[in-house]
Amino acid sequence: MGGLSTVPGGGAARPGRSVVRASWRPLDMARSSITWRAAAYQLVGLAFGVAWFMVLVTGVALSAGLLIIWVGAPLAALLLLLWRAGAVFERALMKGAYGVTIPSPYRPMPEGNLFRKLKSMAGDPATWKDFAYFALLFPVTLIEFTVSVMLWTATGVLLAAPVVVLLGEDMRIQIGDLVYFPQNLFEALPAFAAGCALLVLAMYVTRAMGIGHALYAVFLLGPNASQTEARRQQARADRLQASRARGVDAAEAERRRIERDLHDGAQQRLLAVAMDIGRARAKLEDDPEGARALIEQAHTGTKEAISELRDLARGIYPAILTDRGLDPALSGLAARAPVPVEVDVDLPERPPAAVESIAYFIVAESLANIAKYARATRASVRVAREDAWVVVEVIDNGVGGAVAAPDGGLAGLADRAATIDGMLIVDSPPGGPTIIRADLPCTW
Repeated sequence: MGGLSTVPGGGAARPGRSVVRASWRPLDMARSSITWRAAAYQLVGLAFGVAWFMVLVTGVALSAGLLIIWVGAPLAALLLLLWRAGAVFERALMKGAYGVTIPSPYRPMPEGNLFRKLKSMAGDPATWKDFAYFALLFPVTLIEFTVSVMLWTATGVLLAAPVVVLLGEDMRIQIGDLVYFPQNLFEALPAFAAGCALLVLAMYVTRAMGIGHALYAVFLLGPNASQTEARRQQARADRLQASRARGVDAAEAERRRIERDLHDGAQQRLLAVAMDIGRARAKLEDDPEGARALIEQAHTGTKEAISELRDLARGIYPAILTDRGLDPALSGLAARAPVPVEVDVDLPERPPAAVESIAYFIVAESLANIAKYARATRASVRVAREDAWVVVEVIDNGVGGAVAAPDGGLAGLADRAATIDGMLIVDSPPGGPTIIRADLPCTW
């Protein structure tokens, strides 16, 4: 239960860790699986490079030589299909080795027979970019393999020096013209220290070669700039369409809530007031004391109806937001919370009214959940401007396990954020802490 979840609200999930985004600190690199997956690929990648070099050289030579007879054409078509399938596999390999997701760059396949499909593939520039990738794969992987073998072999030998000496084995370390024969553990310690330094260097070189290979793969196996921009615009259009639909649903649900609250609350009280006044008027001449009691009762009912209407209006849009802004409004919420709440609002200027309203209700719902379920002893609210976004973050030290269940309060907050293409993230592992974060655009 709980954990990190992105509640769809028009935004996108946070990007995954890749060799390009990973930390460059030595300890982080040693802990990261990306480093060791990249090193493994660079050690075995030469096999792929040699295999594809042989396939392409042999296939292209045979196809070109046999084009004078009918055998060359189907052989060329088979070769084209082979490297297209290989490119699909290589994209998956880049995801596994370097954590880089490369979208498919191919044009939509036309309807019709196999000949039309092959003609479309042959006319697709992405097909020939795939060919260029595999044509260059052999020298690229050869360089990566050579550097990796030299670095990791030297690192392993130096790090193993104390173990070899303790086992009583003879060891000879040669670095250029310098030959080193450690005879005991004390003499092997400098080799071990050099191995540690070389290990850090090997991780840096592995990471750098991984970034280079990933960029090379993205350039040749991925879509071009115009395709990427078109897909980005299409994704944004789809996201906005989904956001509008969620916004309409949220507005309809809010309308039904207001209608229900009016019908079940203030309307019933006002109806009772009208009845009390009518009864009082009937008793005014015959029973003045009874009429006075009914008038007092009607007066009390009127005040309760006014209070309910005020609460209902506050639920639609708090007046304090209009009058004083987000900081005082959130401070008022924090003051009414059952646990101490630290409020930090850092906004150089007031955001649009819709953003202020959504931020307010996100904090209000989050603090209400803390009071009901979290068993927390303290909480904090942070609202800040980050580039073109207003970030709202509510953190508590409770028991965690919050889930954005369908039709729940957190899902309702996501629906509110969706109306302006915002995103809500819930990070609530069992045992806490719980973090509710909303990214709200200031322009949409």
